[in-house]
Amino acid sequence: MTTTQKQSPAILKNDAGSTSGKRRSRTRQLLPMALLLVGAVGFLFPFYYMIVGALQEKRDPTLAGALPWPSNMTLSNFTDINESIDLGRSLLNSGIFTGAVVLCTLFFGVLAGYALATLSFRGRGLLFAVVLLLQAVPFQLLMVPLYVLLVRGFGLGDSYLGMILPFAINSVAVLIFRQFFLQVPREMFDAARIDGAGEFRILRSIAVPLVKPAILTAALVTFIGPWNEFLWPFLITKEQSLQPLAVAVANFTQTGAAFHDNPFGAILAGSTVLAVPAVVLFIVFQRHFTATDASTGVKG
Repeated sequence: MTTTQKQSPAILKNDAGSTSGKRRSRTRQLLPMALLLVGAVGFLFPFYYMIVGALQEKRDPTLAGALPWPSNMTLSNFTDINESIDLGRSLLNSGIFTGAVVLCTLFFGVLAGYALATLSFRGRGLLFAVVLLLQAVPFQLLMVPLYVLLVRGFGLGDSYLGMILPFAINSVAVLIFRQFFLQVPREMFDAARIDGAGEFRILRSIAVPLVKPAILTAALVTFIGPWNEFLWPFLITKEQSLQPLAVAVANFTQTGAAFHDNPFGAILAGSTVLAVPAVVLFIVFQRHFTATDASTGVKG
């Protein structure tokens, strides 16, 4: 009994130290989570406020307006902007414009990225340097010569093709595909060539299936640009029946919004319709953005 009583204070001290250590460890785990939560709320609040503002019957620009009151909620803002710009037709135009740009970007990006990563030809280094240089040239700098070339030279004004061609090849997508193809072991390509497979067969059967994350990434990155682009389509066409949603919303903001009962809500309604497809696309495909293990086809 005496020995047990002498050891009890030490045991209690160790238990207290262990409890204190667990509390500190728990605090260290909760602090980053709290910071991430605050950052997430700060990031998502503008989107939340945009949706709430789009549903308000009467404008409330104060901070208290971020709290949705049922008596002040309505869908009339969406109805008003639909009557002004025809949301359905504008969404269709955006889908045609953006879908064609994404398909062209993926097709040409895969071909160019594969060539720069796996093929040996004279001038490959210079060509890659040009692709990098294109990142430093803003599109606005090329807009005037492109407009003269496509509209006056080729007569592609007031057409989908005139809107699509300047965005058909994206240097960012080329770099994305090049980096992913570089991760694929060259032994896999060499083995296919020894078996008699051509480059297009290798690209279709080996390279592309291994870089599906790059395809999804390039598709999402490419989608955001043309979907939100309004300046170039506005220059190409003045016909409302051909204008994408971003152009229609921009025109409505400058001209038609002032004639509505709640101009602020109508503008936010158009912005909400414009933002929802990009957000939904990211949510649907974000779980596929994982790095592929391209070395699984090589022994050892």
